[in-house]
Amino acid sequence: MVIKIENIEDKRLQVYHAQRDKGILSDGSFIADSPKVVNLILEQSDIEIYSILATKEYFAEHHELIASRKIPFVYEASKAEISKVVGHKIHHNCMMHAKRPDDSSLCELDETILLLDNITSSENVGAVSRSMAALGVNSLMLGKTSPHPFNRRALRVSMGYASMLKIHVYEDIKESIKTLKSLGYTIYAAEVTEDAQLLSDVRPAGKWALIMGHEGFGIEKDILDLCDAVVSIEMQEGVKSFNVAIAASIMMYNFKNK
Repeated sequence: MVIKIENIEDKRLQVYHAQRDKGILSDGSFIADSPKVVNLILEQSDIEIYSILATKEYFAEHHELIASRKIPFVYEASKAEISKVVGHKIHHNCMMHAKRPDDSSLCELDETILLLDNITSSENVGAVSRSMAALGVNSLMLGKTSPHPFNRRALRVSMGYASMLKIHVYEDIKESIKTLKSLGYTIYAAEVTEDAQLLSDVRPAGKWALIMGHEGFGIEKDILDLCDAVVSIEMQEGVKSFNVAIAASIMMYNFKNK
């Protein structure tokens, strides 16, 4: 049953008031917004949904999809009212509060892994997640200091496809690399160094993990020393690097198709 909200300060909407760009709440739940993100999660995942806050128009268009899932609370409000909840003008007409899936252990990850080293941008994490889902690299590792893929901004940039990935949040990247090696993975680092192999020459191993470094500083030497190979993308003279999300997409595509 749809609950019409008469007072935007209704305590039942407190969780929506509390969120901002970080999007992951203290209880591990998360907030998603925009029809494309919300609908993809409803259609393609078994994520537990706590509530949906949306406009009358959204419910009219997607009532069958909403009815297909067990959602305890469904709230209706106008777009203007939802804007007041968020705290700024919005261009979408729905939001979702849901339980964030448990992170995966290293042993649960697939044979192809993308590992993010100290990435700081939610947009980059989201763009990388979207490319991973598109290219079939379904296991993502990243540190605790990086934005989580279920961060509200990252999730929106990924168009919700982060919900399709296995995600592992590591404590120590060096120890994680050593563990991956013990599990049979070959570790590749994406970096521009004098001894780097050109991407066109690389023939990746069957089980691999590809490390993408910090947007500004790249990958530190002590981490590079733990890797089996350093790989760089051929670029025009005078151009030093790609955006990390674009570089990850190019490298994953090549790794998957060789």
